[in-house]
Amino acid sequence: METSTETLSEPYFKGRGAQINPNTRFQKYDYVQEHAEGLDEAFLQREKTEIIYTYPKTIINKVDSPDIGLGYSLNPYQGCEHGCIYCYARPTHEYWGYSAGLDFERKIIVKQNCIELLEKHFSSKKWKAMPIMLSGNTDCYQPVERDLEITRRILKTCLKYKHPVAVITKNALIKRDLDILAEMAQHKLVHVMVSVTGMDEKMRQILEPRTASYKSRLSVIETLSKYKIPVGVMVAPIIPGINNHEIPDVLEAAGNAGAGNAGITIVRLNGANEQIFKDWLYKNLPDRADKVWHQIAECHGGQVSDSRHGVRMHGEGKIAESIMQLFRLSKKRFIQPNNFEFNCADFNYRANDIQLALF
Repeated sequence: METSTETLSEPYFKGRGAQINPNTRFQKYDYVQEHAEGLDEAFLQREKTEIIYTYPKTIINKVDSPDIGLGYSLNPYQGCEHGCIYCYARPTHEYWGYSAGLDFERKIIVKQNCIELLEKHFSSKKWKAMPIMLSGNTDCYQPVERDLEITRRILKTCLKYKHPVAVITKNALIKRDLDILAEMAQHKLVHVMVSVTGMDEKMRQILEPRTASYKSRLSVIETLSKYKIPVGVMVAPIIPGINNHEIPDVLEAAGNAGAGNAGITIVRLNGANEQIFKDWLYKNLPDRADKVWHQIAECHGGQVSDSRHGVRMHGEGKIAESIMQLFRLSKKRFIQPNNFEFNCADFNYRANDIQLALF
């Protein structure tokens, strides 16, 4: 793989996915650095990750999209330091007044009152238990979780109320919570999907710069399987011309590690993602950038963005069909289904009352 980062006239931010910080769709004015030698604090701090604390009024989000298997999601963090260049959640950062580019990776919003809101939600007589996705937007095990442990406390709360939850991550930090996950698994309250987008570590380092290595993620699948925690692999997103050829290898390795399920999506570049990904693509893979760009567009009716329900996640056309066929054949060959079903029957909205009664 050849990259052009050493010959760029503009600085390349190693350890970051996005290389630009475009305006939000709501922003009227541009902020620029007139002189490189000027002491502009906004630019001097561009490499540093900033943690921003907030106190939302609600924590459970209803998912209206028919493309998502679960009806609700919970996101303790907004923004993600993993820096995956393709992340569909990038444009959501604009609603907080930040860019979908570098700001998405370096300005991490933390929902401080997450557990309080979750307890309140679960304690309502109106709430009917159904699986909640943790997280549907950004990774709940991203680096900041190591210190804050909000995700760990969420899992403890779900276990207390016997509430089912689905987890998706690409961080090996999830191993820290094996004790809780294993107990939840005994009650059929948890299912984990581990995102593995390929096998090429050099590509991962520029595609998903602050994530766990592919080897570590496969180790996560193996460990969870060993502890009898239902686990699958998410081969997503597939970017034609970059990682589509690795689908069989990923599924074989994941199957050998114990994955009992597999999912897939094809990349789509909505909103600011189009500009951010294109900038990254032509800086890092100039020799095949045109080919990759046109193949992504071919999967979405001639556009790299796609908001059509039922189509946007898996694409259309010959390239998309060949990708999905390769996935289906590989899944059938390498993945032994675990046929997991969530247990919603044991949910107890009065769990907090029972805990208090013990005192």
